[in-house]
Amino acid sequence: MSGTPGYRYSVSTKSGLSDELINTYLLRPIAGLLVRVLYSSPVTPNQVTVSAIAAGLVSAFCYLPGTPGLTAAAGLFLTLKDLLDSADGQLARAKNLFSRRGRFLDSIGDVVVNFCVFLAIAAALSRAGAPWPVFAASMAAFLSLTLRVSYHVFYQTSYLHRRNAYLLNRTSEEISGEDLSADRVTIALQRTFLVLYGWQDALMAGIDAWSRNGKTVGDEAWYADPAGLRWSGFLGLGTELFLLMLFSLCNELEDYLAVNLLGMNAVWAGCILYRKRLGRRNRRDA
Repeated sequence: MSGTPGYRYSVSTKSGLSDELINTYLLRPIAGLLVRVLYSSPVTPNQVTVSAIAAGLVSAFCYLPGTPGLTAAAGLFLTLKDLLDSADGQLARAKNLFSRRGRFLDSIGDVVVNFCVFLAIAAALSRAGAPWPVFAASMAAFLSLTLRVSYHVFYQTSYLHRRNAYLLNRTSEEISGEDLSADRVTIALQRTFLVLYGWQDALMAGIDAWSRNGKTVGDEAWYADPAGLRWSGFLGLGTELFLLMLFSLCNELEDYLAVNLLGMNAVWAGCILYRKRLGRRNRRDA
């Protein structure tokens, strides 16, 4: 993807080890084509983020009627949202236009879009005659997806920080004195982020501490463990939304909810148990 003066695809990506496989081999290369076009334009990463949120909301709207054609369209709009979600960060890294405002806008947009999508899926399935617990199942699937993604992000961010990369994100976004020097919009977005994600970040830190069995040394080996990063990569948002897109194309949303709640949570449990076993082994070796 060379040819555009000053643009390098390699600069726009995250670490291959900590990133999702679907991002590394599919979504980021496709998003890179868009970034290549936008690199010399006045379009900002935050504008791409807003476009991603808009595509996600269109997806939710398409899920509502519950018809096979619109459900398939909803899945495709969800993938468009995913591609734009990759493109905003890649554009920011390529042009060195990182911003705390963009960091919070992106994450808040994700949870808003995901909530709207799962609410629309619940409404569509109810309209189609699914039993009443489908609403509870949809909300449980939304919560499960949100927590799984936070688990992936925790380990990805922890790994990248130890590589002196992607320092704009923190595993805990509690407001510091330095944060208070930001503009009002950024502070408001950070406060909103903390309401939505603060408890999740604390939960992931707690799971991490439990997995490590109280061991406080060896951060480098712990957070750079290849198998741990690869497994948690299957819980990233790109993989989660791509899976929903595939089931949407087949108009099998009830089956998707089952896979979300049973299959993907089993993968998450496997990731946690792997880390727990790794923590026990590290403690014996200490």
